Amino acid sequence: MGALTGRILHFQRLSTEDGPGIRTTVFFKGCPLRCAWCHNPESLSARVEIQWYAGRCLGCGTCVTTCPLGCLSLTESGMEIDRIRCDGCGACAEACPANAIEALGKQIGVDEALRELVKDRAYYQASGGGVTLSGGEPTFQPDFAEALLQGLKAQDIATALDTCGLCSSQVLDRLLPLTGLVLYDLKLCDPGQHQAFTGVPNGPIVQNLLHLHDQMQSLTQPPELWIRTPLIPGATATDDNLRDLGRFLAGRLNGSVGRWELCAFNNLCRDKYRRLGLDWAYAGQSLMTAAELAHCEQVARESGLSPERVVATGATAAVEPALS
Repeated sequence: MGALTGRILHFQRLSTEDGPGIRTTVFFKGCPLRCAWCHNPESLSARVEIQWYAGRCLGCGTCVTTCPLGCLSLTESGMEIDRIRCDGCGACAEACPANAIEALGKQIGVDEALRELVKDRAYYQASGGGVTLSGGEPTFQPDFAEALLQGLKAQDIATALDTCGLCSSQVLDRLLPLTGLVLYDLKLCDPGQHQAFTGVPNGPIVQNLLHLHDQMQSLTQPPELWIRTPLIPGATATDDNLRDLGRFLAGRLNGSVGRWELCAFNNLCRDKYRRLGLDWAYAGQSLMTAAELAHCEQVARESGLSPERVVATGATAAVEPALS
């Protein structure tokens, strides 16, 4: 097991958004979806990438002369990176005296990862938390994900698997008995809209969710199932979509959904896109208001799933009080 490695972005300690209690989240590198609203664009590619922080840069040019492939050039408008040629070797990041360039993604062994994750055991035990595998997409690296879950289970540390659901059912069969909680993304009911907004059809994702439900029935200690839906204005956060999702969850999963979490749109990732040289379709989109989030929650609660299982989370926009 020690020789097996995986590619991750980082460990996020003291996380409270990826399952119950205080958790450490392992962000995997690589994802099969291309959601237009993705708030972790640095996790999409399985390759190591670099990003540049303008505010830290000294303008010394050390990174430019260090790059073995000549992918960098410092211009009046900032750093230009030839991302097609860049192989993510990280030489520029290592050489930068101001940490203005960062390599996104690192190869790590299972044993090393487990040593890091076990360090937070006291937080897990005190809060009812644990470790969450997220991304990116953990099932994109099934062997590494399985080995991590096995190692954590052997240490009696609770685990959660956060997945988009686009993988083979055989991978789910391998991972399901090793985790206590599955966080399953379900974004859009309409196949055409799902294809348009994520780049892939939702058929395999829906079928995997039904397969997961069936497999849970056969386990003596099945994991808990939480469904998560990002609330994206003009895309997923429509009355029709929420009603359709709720009817599906109530009608096809036979009460196995422990929680349906509606995650409010997050625009805090705008700088991530800029640092990666990417355009973002939602760069001008503001946060939802508290009233808009409450409306989505109410629609979902009236869709057929038990209302007490529907929870809306996330920050909302501050709205100035109306003048009298």
